[in-house]
Amino acid sequence: MNYRHGYHAGNFADVMKHVVLTRILAHLLKKDTPFRVIDTHAGIGLHDLDSEEAQRTGEWRDGIGRLDEPFADDVEVLLAPYRQAISAVRATNPMAYPGSPMITRLMLRRQDRAIVVERHPEDAARLATLFLRDRQVKALELDGWTALHAMIPPRERRGLVLIDPPFEDVGELARLGRDMLKAQAKWETGIFAGWYPIKNPADTDRFCKDLAAGAKTSVLRLELMIETRIDPARLNGCGLLVINPPWKLAEEAEILLPALAERLARDGHAGFRCEWLRE
Repeated sequence: MNYRHGYHAGNFADVMKHVVLTRILAHLLKKDTPFRVIDTHAGIGLHDLDSEEAQRTGEWRDGIGRLDEPFADDVEVLLAPYRQAISAVRATNPMAYPGSPMITRLMLRRQDRAIVVERHPEDAARLATLFLRDRQVKALELDGWTALHAMIPPRERRGLVLIDPPFEDVGELARLGRDMLKAQAKWETGIFAGWYPIKNPADTDRFCKDLAAGAKTSVLRLELMIETRIDPARLNGCGLLVINPPWKLAEEAEILLPALAERLARDGHAGFRCEWLRE
């Protein structure tokens, strides 16, 4: 496994993924009953945008670096949990950026739990150190696909599984769809969010169509496009397929995604998608 998220931390794809993550968690927080979060491809959990990796690519400058100026009030209300997470980690390091494990940790209540999984040995060690002696977050060095099926169903009825694979292997997009459906069948009350890159739209459409055909519950397709070029070697956009989404998530995405697309667009192009593949 060669993928290291440190080179891409805080880029436009992170912004989209983490904003949606905070909205899902915000909905889970509306009920007193505990929930479980399982993050299958977690990375190191907390990034320094001043690090050699982040500075080498500079991708964060066209991601989180473009969010300094406030949006319209209705957008800022929905962005509040995301901005609060960033402010919390920047209290000690102005160039810190929270990955999904840290964002999740900052939003957990005393009754909630999380399992964060990373396969890369060095990154897994850093993740374990980050949550050392944390009673609510368990960090594991494990293959994310193995963890997806081994960790569910948890004892909590409610919760979220976030699946963000590196897409290094041929067929990993199709695998994401198959494994999400298989996992959801084991934990019918869980929310499943699968992140995917958009390079060739035809591949993305096929993936979404196949997953929707096999789904037995609601599926929401959320996408953010930042340019029109179709280059298999270039990330033109990204998406999240959400199985069992919170009932207000689509309504919120209709406010958030166009605002993010306009702010994060390259060469003046902005695009987004928010559609039910199955209601």
